Amino acid sequence: MVLKRFLLIGVALMVAAAGFAQEVEIFGDARPDAPELAARGNFAVGVRTLTVTNPDQIDILSVSADNPEPRYDRTLTLEVWYPAALEGETPVIVYEDTLGRADNPNQPLVPFTFGGRAARDAEPDRSGAPYPLIVVSHGFPGSRFMMTYLTENLASKGYVVVAIDHTESIFSDVSGFASTLLNRPLDVRFTIDAMAELAADADSPFNGLLDANNTGLVGYSMGGYGALNVAGGRYGATYLPVLRNFGIQGVDLLAVNTVRNENFTADERVKAVMAFAPWGMNFGLWDANSLSTLDVPVFFVVGDQDDVSGFANGPRRLFELATNSERYLLVFEGARHNVAPNPPPAAAVEYEQFMRYGDNVWDSARMNNVNQHFATAFFDLYLKGADTAAYLDLIEVAADGRFSVADDGSFNADHTYWLGFPNRSAVGLRLERRAAGE
Repeated sequence: MVLKRFLLIGVALMVAAAGFAQEVEIFGDARPDAPELAARGNFAVGVRTLTVTNPDQIDILSVSADNPEPRYDRTLTLEVWYPAALEGETPVIVYEDTLGRADNPNQPLVPFTFGGRAARDAEPDRSGAPYPLIVVSHGFPGSRFMMTYLTENLASKGYVVVAIDHTESIFSDVSGFASTLLNRPLDVRFTIDAMAELAADADSPFNGLLDANNTGLVGYSMGGYGALNVAGGRYGATYLPVLRNFGIQGVDLLAVNTVRNENFTADERVKAVMAFAPWGMNFGLWDANSLSTLDVPVFFVVGDQDDVSGFANGPRRLFELATNSERYLLVFEGARHNVAPNPPPAAAVEYEQFMRYGDNVWDSARMNNVNQHFATAFFDLYLKGADTAAYLDLIEVAADGRFSVADDGSFNADHTYWLGFPNRSAVGLRLERRAAGE
């Protein structure tokens, strides 16, 4: 393993005046109607950029008759958010990202900036270390900055959160789909390895800061496809035949992540998965047998009008088949695929740019707050053993809840409203739950 550290090209900015603050889009703050656990936690947040190199990996995009299994060193860029030792408020930071797709001249690359709340290269706060690790995997294409509203938020609550730029699968570097299919789960496993190595390195700023044996995964779309696999959801018997119909070059090399690989094992370090609109079940890439080895808690987040990953034939079917897992299914009624990203940046003035982030029905900042709330309840319960189960034990249809509060502010016996949601705010949402074995 080769590890290098470098600073992201960009600049962290302190808010010097109200006028300046208005010039920076800041994603992730709680709206007035946000549910309770969406608020940032008690830790200040630091952020660092790393590169990690996984040597001698299969280069599936270079497969040929003369070279059926080419190899290369696969380098990833990581962004790591963590509890930071800061005096005063966490400063505003400016992140740099790109709209468009490098493989499509009709969607030219457009650099843009947006704000968050984190301090570049701040000293870690070790008061609660070691913290659980959370690894975040973006969609196709995407970037490590697509979900900063969530990465910053979880870091402020005592997690080390690392988001991956999946090489050959980011906006500025889009190559053949076979790379994404093969490398999503492999990149996630290697990232856990890399963070574990840094946690054990006496010269690393992350020394002793995180516990890689207590890891949660967040995956969006193709990120969900990979995260479920790492946690034990092997791809099924129809996986390779389906991909042959896609015309994937070197398709047999993809068998490593499937039921055909007799040596496949779940990564035992992973204790919980949050899967946003995971792709693949709508093409039959899993089945009941292949999902039998998925036994960690999973929280699915979906839109019931998703036309990319599907719904009844997609994430909902995964929810039904993963019977060895305790699992949840949060549904944004009327939403399509983009239930996970930051809001569309101001630079997204074209429809295709906007629709890489936004939804036609739901306000993205509202979805972000709901996601922050449930991610906190879910990961705090399963990675920290916190007493947050009541935030997940809810009536199925949010709008059916009754808000009933006594004069002293306590809940009456007939109160069934979603815990943590202000009165009249829990609408358009459903949450189903199944115990392991159901």
